[in-house]
Amino acid sequence: MADADTFAEFYRDTYRGLVAQLVAYTGDLGEAQDVAQEVYVRAWSRWRRISAYDDPRAWIGRVGHNLVISRWRRARTALAGWTRHGPPAPVPGPDPATLDLVAALRRLPEPQRRALVLYHLGGFAVAEIARMEGAPENTVKARLARGRQALAPMLTVADPTGDPTGDPTGDPQDVRQP
Repeated sequence: MADADTFAEFYRDTYRGLVAQLVAYTGDLGEAQDVAQEVYVRAWSRWRRISAYDDPRAWIGRVGHNLVISRWRRARTALAGWTRHGPPAPVPGPDPATLDLVAALRRLPEPQRRALVLYHLGGFAVAEIARMEGAPENTVKARLARGRQALAPMLTVADPTGDPTGDPTGDPQDVRQP
């Protein structure tokens, strides 16, 4: 317990000075506080050894300086990569049909939603879902059927072929039915 007490006292006595030093290096209070937090985490894990030093404050000052330098180097490397390769290509947002599906799924009871997502999006078999959910297979099948039935009126299928089932082959049979 003495280690925790001496560390707490050390922290109280040195925190402001360390943050001030790090602000001078970084020019940013938030970054300085982040670095200081990392310094004290490292100091705590080595406190028995560091507390025996003649000047433990010098250790945290040096570690803080080294961490700031490491951040500068990582930023410089990232900037070089950015300059060399350019910004990443923009990622398109979800299509309206996906947004509609997610909104409709949110309106279902949780067990039905999980069953539908695991089965249709996750590709799990009914038996696998039953094991994961700790439910009988017939219960999972019932959740799937009820969930599909509840989803149907919430979703309107816009199909360019004019087929109301959304199946370009015109076959109304769902091949993934359990």
